[in-house]
Formats: sequence, structure tokens, C-alpha cells
Amino acid sequence: MTIHDVVKRKLEAGQPLKICAPMVRYSSLPFRHLVKMYGCDLTFTHMILSDCFSKAQHARDAEFQYCESDRPLIAQFAATDPDHFSTAAKMIAPYVDGVDLNCGCPQRWAIKEGIGACMCKDPALISRIVKRCKAVNPELCVSVKIRIVDTIEETLDLARAIQDSGADFLTVHGRTIKERNVTPHFDYVKAIKDALSIPVFHNGGVYHPDEIQPALDQTGTDGVMCAQGLLNNPALFAGYPETPLKCVQDWIDIAVSYGTPFAIFKHHLVFMLDTVLPKHERRIFNNLSSTASVLDFLRRNFGIVYQNKLPGNDCDRAMKNGC
Repeated sequence: MTIHDVVKRKLEAGQPLKICAPMVRYSSLPFRHLVKMYGCDLTFTHMILSDCFSKAQHARDAEFQYCESDRPLIAQFAATDPDHFSTAAKMIAPYVDGVDLNCGCPQRWAIKEGIGACMCKDPALISRIVKRCKAVNPELCVSVKIRIVDTIEETLDLARAIQDSGADFLTVHGRTIKERNVTPHFDYVKAIKDALSIPVFHNGGVYHPDEIQPALDQTGTDGVMCAQGLLNNPALFAGYPETPLKCVQDWIDIAVSYGTPFAIFKHHLVFMLDTVLPKHERRIFNNLSSTASVLDFLRRNFGIVYQNKLPGNDCDRAMKNGC
């Protein structure tokens, strides 16, 4: 099923698309597997540097893991060179359902490299990258994720340029490059949705199931993308107000079975258990230094025991690296 099919099916059913955002370190295959068990329709990889990915096999092996059931999936790339982006897209196309150009990352290192959110000030460059990719990969879904810029007029010019370049959909983070933890500018996102004919998705400010519909009502968008909200509660899209213990159980089964690095395995649990553990228990948990000690803590405190199997019924969850 293509991304277009997924979007069409949801819209025809009058349902918003629920998307897990690309997150550095956290949008790995195990976490994508988990959120799809709890109502997530579409996942993204973390941001991958297209120049490194297109040039080196070791980069492809390190940056991209997938399995046959890890669909639908969008691979997100950072790029300033149209050829690097289109080449990376061509390489990864057999294993994903689309590629996305990151024009939303506000981190200092990204801005210094000229990638991410600073690209929103250069619609012409974004257009060249998207056009080149569509020319090289005409059947591949190509999307862009942006932040808003200083005025609605500038933001609309950016969004229209992206649509005119041939992008299949657009995700809008309703904050500027300098804004952190403030209420998103829903009016900017709504203006974009009203001005475009391609699907538009809202990102930002959704941390609880009860915040999904108000965000959609205020923006009129075709779906919502969450990052921190899903880190805190991977079952958010399934309507759970906080992470259920069944989800924690599923995470340890998935993460340990896939051989997730300990730091990432534990960081996810820190997020998930934040509202569950008393302060003194959080201190104890934060000092644990091995997978064995974490599993023992979960067994003693919650009766959660590693099942030594992957949950779910999909026939092929064997991890593969690179492309």
C-alpha cells in the first residue's frame, strides 16, 4: 500500500492520519514497531545525511535498519545538494514508501551545516531539491517537513513553492526556528492547509490524546505528527492517557529481541515511566547500568518479564541493515 493509498483511505473514512515524527536517536526500527502496534499509521526514520548515505556503504548500514513489516515508512534526509538527495532516495526507494526532506530541524549543528530549519529561508533551494528528486524517482512519494517563518505571507510563499515543485505532501511544525515549548501557531498551519491542494499534516504541541482533535480542528489538517508526546507515551494514538504497562512489556520484548543499544533501550523507558515511578524510584532507575538490571527492576516493580519473542503476528520482522 502506497502513502497515497494510506492517506486516501484515512481521508475517505473521515479519519486523521497519525504519524510518528522523525527523531534523532529515537526513530529506530524497534520504536517504529512499537508505535505501529498502538494506532500509528505512518512512521519516519530519523534524519539521515544524504551526502554520507549516498557515498558510503558503512553509512547506509549504520543509518538504516528495516524489516519487511516496517511499512508504511518514510525515510527522512537532510540535504542541500539536489543530486545527493535524489541519489539517496533512489538507493533507499525499494525499502520505503517515500522520502522526506528535512527543513525543520532547529539544532545548532544542523543550522551551522546549512541544513534543517534554516532552509525555510530559501524556498528556491528546496524546490530544486524536490524537483530533481521527482525527476530521478518519478514514482516515489516525496515530501517536505518545514517550520513556519516570520510572517504568514512568507510561510505561504514557502508552502506554495514546495507544492509547485511537485511535493506529494507537507508537514508543518507550527513554531519558528527560535521557538521552544510554546503553543504552536495554529493560524499559520491553517492558512497553509487552506492554500494548498496536497495533504498537509500538523506537527507540534500534541502530548495527550485529548489534544489531537483540538489541533486538527484549529488547523484543518489531514493528520497530526507527534514526537515528544509519543516518546512519553507510545500508546498515545491508541487513546491511552499515559503509557500502559502492556506497552512497556511490548517495548522490552521488541527492544531486547532486536538488540537495541542499552542507552536507547533505557532512555525510552525513562520517558515511558516518568509519570508512573515515584521520584525516589526514578532515581534508582536512572542509575541502572545494564539491560539485566533494568529487566530485574521491571520484574520486581511491575511484574514485567521479558518474553524472549517479538510481539505481533507479522510474518517477517527480521532486521536488515543498509541498502
